Amino acid sequence: MKYATLLVLALALGGCFGGGEKKEEYNKSAQQWYDTIERSIARGDLESADKQFLSLRSEHMDSALLPTVMLALAQAHMAEEEYLLADYYLDEYLKRYGGGVQGDYARFLKLKASFLGIHDINKDQKLVADTLNKCQSYLRSHGGSRYAPLVRTMVVRLQMAQYLLDKDIARLYERLGKEKAAKIYRQKSEKFHYKPDEVTDPEGGFLSSLNPFD
Repeated sequence: MKYATLLVLALALGGCFGGGEKKEEYNKSAQQWYDTIERSIARGDLESADKQFLSLRSEHMDSALLPTVMLALAQAHMAEEEYLLADYYLDEYLKRYGGGVQGDYARFLKLKASFLGIHDINKDQKLVADTLNKCQSYLRSHGGSRYAPLVRTMVVRLQMAQYLLDKDIARLYERLGKEKAAKIYRQKSEKFHYKPDEVTDPEGGFLSSLNPFD
């Protein structure tokens, strides 16, 4: 997964895109790069913003503007459902500026990106389980965070998704005549914390019914 992330990032940030020739930009002040990136984000040109970020970081490695730009780019990519790139910026942010209130916000954004990356609980079973584990781990270590209530809501939604998934798998095994396997998944669903009638099967996809950020 690490190498896949780097490959996608290289393709997204590299200079191998088509289009007309653009004037090369370099040797700007940190504030000039920041303003340029801000304009690129505002007009939805994240490809240019990503490249400009690399220039800002190369020319001004210790700029106080870098953390702000990283979070802005992470949120911009999330808005475009480019969760892998968002995760890259958040990881880079946490490596360099992991402490304080903004570090807590970045950790929350990573959970949000992971959650929003779930589109189909049947196809994204591992992502559901991994995101649930990460959310529960966050609450154990950051239970007093201002973002904890939202993360708890995410946990409930993910537990509901896991419950629906276990029920579907049990029914599938029953149809296939594999009673032993069906029993395992029925027992897993019986451990669900909420009453079954509190959960409605989502009709328009997982996020349409269970997204806590709507």
